[in-house]
Amino acid sequence: MNSTILILLFYLLSASHSNQAVKQFSSEWILSDFVEKHTEGVQLKGNPGIVDFGSRKAVSFNGSSDAIFLEKMPLTGCEQFTIEVIFRPAVGGNFAQRFLHFGEVQGDRVLMELRSKKEGWYLDAFIKTSSGNKTLIDSTLIHPTDQWYHIAYVIDHGKLSTYVNHKKELEGIIEMTPVNRGKTSIGVRQNETYWFKGDIFKIRITPEALKPENFIQK
Repeated sequence: MNSTILILLFYLLSASHSNQAVKQFSSEWILSDFVEKHTEGVQLKGNPGIVDFGSRKAVSFNGSSDAIFLEKMPLTGCEQFTIEVIFRPAVGGNFAQRFLHFGEVQGDRVLMELRSKKEGWYLDAFIKTSSGNKTLIDSTLIHPTDQWYHIAYVIDHGKLSTYVNHKKELEGIIEMTPVNRGKTSIGVRQNETYWFKGDIFKIRITPEALKPENFIQK
């Protein structure tokens, strides 16, 4: 067996091991499961609905009273992680919307937000820890509403990056300490302000800084 074949085999085995590790340690949530199944530690607010996402199911949030609250806090102990969301922001929502909140209400927390305007929406990603806080937002990076998107927020030992449809948009630096306490809310901030209007299919949290080639696909 020549050296080229050996190198190729090593690459394939390494890639396979990496993908298996991501799958093994990730928290992957199909949101329709929370609505259709009576799962312990899950509380529904309002009336989140089920909508079609191709041959699959997503959850619809009305922008004023629909949300999902989880006792889970999957970021505990993580100095690096990747949050991914497959969602569709809808036209007609409030200007400021929080569609994912990990951690405490006012203390250490990670927020995935958007700002909605007549011409579209733009991403706002926020983190606050005991070491400081950081916001990644740019109002010029506008995307059309009523379309499906993949969002990723990557924390890599203090380096923050945001992606929309696998394309990097913004990055920043923070002195990183883990967000260890709290819960999770989907569709609204945990104090029930800034409701999200649109649909969410899937959320995945991975305790490592993923590259775009390892992101989930729509």
